[in-house]
Amino acid sequence: MRANGGEPGFGTVPHQFRSEVKVLRAAGIGDWEGLAPLEDARLRQLAAPGQASEARLKRLRAQARLIGDLHLRPEEASLLLHAGIPGAAALGGVDPQRLLNQVHRLQRRLTGPAVPLLAMATLRLWIDRAQSSRSRN
Repeated sequence: MRANGGEPGFGTVPHQFRSEVKVLRAAGIGDWEGLAPLEDARLRQLAAPGQASEARLKRLRAQARLIGDLHLRPEEASLLLHAGIPGAAALGGVDPQRLLNQVHRLQRRLTGPAVPLLAMATLRLWIDRAQSSRSRN
């Protein structure tokens, strides 16, 4: 799946998730779209041999679901996860200003002042998408 024109497959993932991506690819799961619907039992099965962490696989799945549900880029979904937003339902019910403040603190800590901060308009778009996806389900 190409999230917003991104790279095919999983694209570039942080080094701490490389072994999980390797296990996923070996199991025939080569992109975010293939990862999103996996159940806990399947993730546990993939982690059982010890080459991947079940917790990291679950985190990647949460990222995959945000990417698919809200049409985010992987780095945007990761930012939301780091800010404590585990899925579209949670995003749909947040206070936009509070989340923006939280995300800005996180962005400054992770990237420093060189990278532009997330705009409120972008965050509101994501929240609107989350609310729309919630109403469809």
